[in-house]
Amino acid sequence: MTVDLPRAQRDRNRMLLVLIVVLFLGSALVAGALRFSGWRPSGMQNRGELLDPPADLRALSPRLAGGDSYAWRPAERRWRILVAPPAGCAAPCVELARELDLVWQLFGRNADHVDILWLGAVPDGAVRNAAWRVLEADPALRAALPRVDGAPGEADNGVPAYVVDPNGFVILRYAPGFDPGHLRSDMARLLKLK
Repeated sequence: MTVDLPRAQRDRNRMLLVLIVVLFLGSALVAGALRFSGWRPSGMQNRGELLDPPADLRALSPRLAGGDSYAWRPAERRWRILVAPPAGCAAPCVELARELDLVWQLFGRNADHVDILWLGAVPDGAVRNAAWRVLEADPALRAALPRVDGAPGEADNGVPAYVVDPNGFVILRYAPGFDPGHLRSDMARLLKLK
């Protein structure tokens, strides 16, 4: 048995079906275009410079200032913030140490999964906490860090910082004078991966 609908009702139903298809396909096309153009929501973007390819530190065996070896130990899922200041760094390094201490404290319960590695001598007055591991100055480790002495055009108002993953790969770089809030937000997302 077929039901004959009035022409106006049938046209309205067809238009509604076409509208549903257009909305579905249109949103899928817009999402695909955004995805393939490289656009990402601001909450999904790194604030630090993503290093591609990442620097590999696994072959290096850093030594702690006390003489012991610092092992990477990937099974512990420990993230690192690495700073390699130039010799004689004073006021900028003291300020950076204070900012790193604040960032580390803001990790809260995840702070136990982060080490702060300081390559070389720590300046007088620098804030240090339980996460700090002072490494002996190692030219090979310093040379393995991308643009450790700054890049052309970068502000000469600080020291770059790096994020090292649990395996020993340097994955993010923060230019001299970086905002510590950017480091904190990137690290907070990474700590959720553990």
